[in-house]
Amino acid sequence: MTYLLSLKCLTETVSSLSFLCFLPDPKDPIAIERLNLMNMAKLSIKGLIESALNLGRTLDSDYAPLQQFFVVMEHCLKHGLKTKKTFLGQNKSFWGPLELVEKLNPEAGEIAASVKDLPGLKTPLGRGRAWLRLALMQKKLSDYMKTIINRKDLLSEFYEPNALMMEEEGAVIAGLLVGLNVIDANLCMKGEDLDSQVGVIDFSMYLKDGGHSSKTTEGYVIFFLYNGQITAILDQKNYVEELNRHLSASVNNLQAKVDALEKSNTKLTEELAVANNRIITLQEEMERVKEEHSYHLESAHKDNADGQVLGDTWKQLKEETQLRLDVEKELELQIGMKQEMELAMKMLEKDICEKQDALMELRRHLDDLRTLNHQLSVKTQTSDATLKQKSEVISRLEEKANQMAATIKQLEHRSRQAEKERDLADEANRFFKQEFGDKIESLQLEVEQLTKKKACLEQELKKERQRKSGPNDAVPMEDQSVTEDNQPSVCNMCEEEESLIRPKKLCNNCREVFCESCLANELPLPSSISPVQVCNQCHSKLLHQYSSSPS
Repeated sequence: MTYLLSLKCLTETVSSLSFLCFLPDPKDPIAIERLNLMNMAKLSIKGLIESALNLGRTLDSDYAPLQQFFVVMEHCLKHGLKTKKTFLGQNKSFWGPLELVEKLNPEAGEIAASVKDLPGLKTPLGRGRAWLRLALMQKKLSDYMKTIINRKDLLSEFYEPNALMMEEEGAVIAGLLVGLNVIDANLCMKGEDLDSQVGVIDFSMYLKDGGHSSKTTEGYVIFFLYNGQITAILDQKNYVEELNRHLSASVNNLQAKVDALEKSNTKLTEELAVANNRIITLQEEMERVKEEHSYHLESAHKDNADGQVLGDTWKQLKEETQLRLDVEKELELQIGMKQEMELAMKMLEKDICEKQDALMELRRHLDDLRTLNHQLSVKTQTSDATLKQKSEVISRLEEKANQMAATIKQLEHRSRQAEKERDLADEANRFFKQEFGDKIESLQLEVEQLTKKKACLEQELKKERQRKSGPNDAVPMEDQSVTEDNQPSVCNMCEEEESLIRPKKLCNNCREVFCESCLANELPLPSSISPVQVCNQCHSKLLHQYSSSPS
């Protein structure tokens, strides 16, 4: 299976490279014909390989892609053939070049002998078709084609200098034929009429819709998929138009040949009528000579006595006899010419019937191609409208992408500013610790001593109040402060209603109550070395104060 896939990839690669390498001159119709034939050979070989691999069995003579492949190969071998003049007109046959393979490659001798032994093959065209089928079954078609293409000195006897077999396109087709070695074919040619088959290419087999559905929502993917579909449709449309033009030219040429044959038929009919009149005239003269001869014989018997008259009569009899022989020879010649002209007329009528059948077949294909051309035009218009819609979607997506890029740039700028502010705060904190670290420790010790003194004084004051007012009226101050702190209140900074249910804390600098979101910053204070929680407003003031103080 890997071998089959590799051959298939090789065929596709060779065909794509051949399309890129052969760009014909638009003013050279022969080069355009060569390129068209090469592309048709590429399509037929590729389609035959794919269909045979999908079919998975031995191919027979009724397989349509195989029949079309032989028709395309026949057109390729006929391109640029030199014409040979015969009694019935000009004749082109590719059997002559194929006979060279037997001389150049001994393995082809078996095929040539088999072709000559086949019954029912009366024309060189039929023998050439049988040779192609036997070479395909032998899996040597590519090798044989390469053998004769490499000997262009021998091919020049049969082909024109600008023929396909004499140019690089012939070598490309021979390389493409390597892929057919994976196909198994069993073709029976005994009951098949290879002499009178009409080789017409069915282009509808290769004009397939190359589009495939895609349900992705990304704008760029949709654009490239539809772009590929439109390119394939436009290529098919251009190819159909080119084929339409060639078929129209072929129809005109065949019509001209039919007109010429009709004129020749009329001329031969007139000549036949003249010959018939001449035969009738000669027959009348022969009867008159016979009558004169009999009359002279009677006169000779009557005048037997006169020797001189008898001698003249005998001399005249010899002349009349010689004249009669000449007339009979001319009559036989005219009869032979009449028979030949009748035979030629029958063959011309048969040829005209075959040409008319081929002309009708070509006209039918031309109508099919026109219908396909119309369908492709409708598809092209629909694809243009779809492409316009997708282009609008892409433009909107690009605008959104530009907006997102601008937003990202703004966020990056803000992030850099925040980093700079954080670095400044860290630097100020470091300077503050270096400058006021010792003072803060001493102040903390003093604050602790004062706190202890304050606690002692408060205890003495409580005892004094209890002693004066009695045990029932005394309420501790700490309990009152806890009651006030536990009561629900609004944050003094954000003043939001949701702050009623949030827990509150005191700012260690201004000693006011704030919610946790407004008390999220920490800074060291003169009263403490380690960082403590401060509100946002005190945080900004302290940062400004620390940054403005001398280091």
